[in-house]
Amino acid sequence: MNHQFPEAKFFACKQSRVLAEKIAASYGAELGNVITSTYSDGEYQPSFEESVRGLRVFLIGSTNPSADHLMELLLMLDAAKRASARHITAVIPYYGWARQDRKDKSRVPIAAKLIAKMLETAGATRIITMDLHAPQIQGFFEKPVDHLFGSMIFIPHLRAMNIENLTIASPDMGGSKRAYAYAKNMESDVVICYKQREKHNQVSFMELIGNVEGKNVVLVDDMVDTAGTLTKAAGLMLEKGALSVRAIATHAVLSGEAYERIENSKLEELIITDSIPLKEGRPTDKITVLSCADLFADVLKSVNQNKSISGKFII
Repeated sequence: MNHQFPEAKFFACKQSRVLAEKIAASYGAELGNVITSTYSDGEYQPSFEESVRGLRVFLIGSTNPSADHLMELLLMLDAAKRASARHITAVIPYYGWARQDRKDKSRVPIAAKLIAKMLETAGATRIITMDLHAPQIQGFFEKPVDHLFGSMIFIPHLRAMNIENLTIASPDMGGSKRAYAYAKNMESDVVICYKQREKHNQVSFMELIGNVEGKNVVLVDDMVDTAGTLTKAAGLMLEKGALSVRAIATHAVLSGEAYERIENSKLEELIITDSIPLKEGRPTDKITVLSCADLFADVLKSVNQNKSISGKFII
């Protein structure tokens, strides 16, 4: 029996337009038409230029700062809801503000929870994202969350590289579970870096737990922001006898002097996804970009056809 699934339409926020085009093409669809009107004071208004009534709508946009990116997604969710879309899925390759997932000191917000509520209030009926900074953020939502893993992209790439004497490393204690999962899949050793911070984005102390002598090390992390931790860890491991150090990070925030740090570091290569667009004219050739478009397109097709996606996870 042939089942007729509802038509799905894809729309992109400006910051994720290139990735959204790749996702739609991989799915076998085209991006819908959205125009944005801007007032002289900077206020803007996105508008769907085609009907979405009764349809499944996929709105694709990462919420990395500035806050304009989040605001645009919220406005598009609200517009789709008020245009009577049947299902509204927020496809958020990079879920920004996720580092504020708990109160780590007095009188601070839990921004990741706040944004979850904002997305639901705006009209999202489902969330699809990848490599959350803290997996428990899924529990901040009352709507279904599909949490994809960048390992689906990175592990086949690592296997194809056929690195000898491979050791997987985590740049901090918080990423140890991820490192062990990669090491299990790659059948390799694992080491952990222990670090202390004086303040955000500034490492004051780092020590290595494990042996890297004579090893080719691959650091794995969910995101790279200023690149301070990754570059410091790479230098430490070479001091401890590693033959080479590469890094994998799903989300390339790359703020501040990150590009310069990477270029001047001991890292041989930084492998990332295109969940966040790179700065134009990036000043380093050490960065390799793997697209997450096929992974998202495959999952979106399964979601639209009400099929299980549990087989699309490595870790």
